[in-house]
Amino acid sequence: MHRFLAILAFYKTFVVWSFIANTIIAFFNPHIGPAIATKLCLTVFAWYYINETPNRRKLTFYKNIGISSLKLFSTMFIVDCILTVSFLLIFKEFI
Repeated sequence: MHRFLAILAFYKTFVVWSFIANTIIAFFNPHIGPAIATKLCLTVFAWYYINETPNRRKLTFYKNIGISSLKLFSTMFIVDCILTVSFLLIFKEFI
């Protein structure tokens, strides 16, 4: 449970950008499949950005508690997909 909370703390830095992307996706193409594919591309971009910049030091904490970068970003992607699907379903009901 502590590891999952640590992953959520890492995801907290990306949640604002995720909801901005959700809003843009909802207005242009509110289907779930393309939205998840877009989120996958954004997660891969975030992984690349973190690994190739000086922000790589942020991953040291997670490696010390036993969370690999693959596990960190895949869990972040799953949580992001859950939020995206729920956002799109609510968006489709009201628009």
